[in-house]
Amino acid sequence: MVAVGFALTATAGTYVAGLTLLLRDVLQDVLGRRAAVWAVLAGAGLSALLASWSLALASAVAFVVSELADMGVYTPLRRRGWTLAVVVSGLAGAAIDSVLFLYLAGFPVWPSLPGQLIGKAWLTVVPALIVAAVLAWRRAGRVIAGDA
Repeated sequence: MVAVGFALTATAGTYVAGLTLLLRDVLQDVLGRRAAVWAVLAGAGLSALLASWSLALASAVAFVVSELADMGVYTPLRRRGWTLAVVVSGLAGAAIDSVLFLYLAGFPVWPSLPGQLIGKAWLTVVPALIVAAVLAWRRAGRVIAGDA
């Protein structure tokens, strides 16, 4: 268990799960949906290799379902802006991943869910907001310099 803030804890893989939701979105933008699907399948396989059978199964199922849900939300929202798409799809994927993993792994779902969601949100929302701020700062600099 790891601390996630607000006096909450979550399972050790929570931060990695939050980051993978964001990275899947970036991978889709850079290499396309097919590469993103292959990465999801590779991630599920990696889960199977690194954990006990019961945790690996819970992790793989939660990973595949949440990443595909993330893709299903991200793809149509992408046209409305990267930050919106990443944040909304990441939070949707995080909720699905958390509930499925906790349930399948035998953890108490409802007491554990707030920590899971906060931990995953840190690595989905914060990097997306940082990227958005940097892009806005760069655009503002071009406007000021007359390069717009």
